[in-house]
Amino acid sequence: MTLTITPLPHIPLIQPGDDLVEILLNSVTAAHVTIDDSDILVLAQKIVSKAENRMVNLAKIKPSEKAREVATQAEKDPRLVELIIRESKELVRVRPGTIIAEHKLGFICANAGIDHSNVQGTGGNPDDWVLLLPENPDRSALEIRRKIKLATGHRVGVMIIDSHGRPWREGAVGTTIGLSGIPGIVDRRGWKDLFGYQLRVTTIAAADELAGAASLVMGEAAERIPAVHVRGFPYPLAEGSIREIMRPKDKDMFR
Repeated sequence: MTLTITPLPHIPLIQPGDDLVEILLNSVTAAHVTIDDSDILVLAQKIVSKAENRMVNLAKIKPSEKAREVATQAEKDPRLVELIIRESKELVRVRPGTIIAEHKLGFICANAGIDHSNVQGTGGNPDDWVLLLPENPDRSALEIRRKIKLATGHRVGVMIIDSHGRPWREGAVGTTIGLSGIPGIVDRRGWKDLFGYQLRVTTIAAADELAGAASLVMGEAAERIPAVHVRGFPYPLAEGSIREIMRPKDKDMFR
């Protein structure tokens, strides 16, 4: 098996309303690769959020009393904390410099996924612009996949990824937040190992494994590679949803 991850070059800084599919297909051509059935496009969350106009100017945010209280504990801008609260189901942990939240979509992540890096709005203080996650990343991935099928005639998978931290380990890794046309989880229960032992509990977070690999190519700073083309994914493509990956709260042993 060979897994090939090709960076897609020359993607401009995305603006609200940009046609991501047209931009991506032009970049595929520039990378001298083709779109075939079972290929996968992995996109950084930022370009999807920007195209969907999820940028917010903190100057327009009025913090609530709760936001001011949490901001004091976290030593953060009360306007940012107000946005975190609006985007969250629950604040899981608050420490100086850190807010871990359960996003409305179910992700447990820092600052409810709100980001400032590589975000530039128009007007006002540049430091006041932040970016929210897409409203529905699965739906975004499905729409991009549908348009690629119309434009190329090929059935592909689409993933949207972000960088999340993890309990018990330092550092952030690429994590799937939306997908369409690929499995989130691959169930290997019932398969046999090299010695004939039948696997009983093994399920593989295949989408997250690919997200981590793709993020190595995409980078986190000034690399300007917000999308990659993948060929050789070792599992059959299938309809999938981020719901496969999200662990229900009643099965969460760590909160």
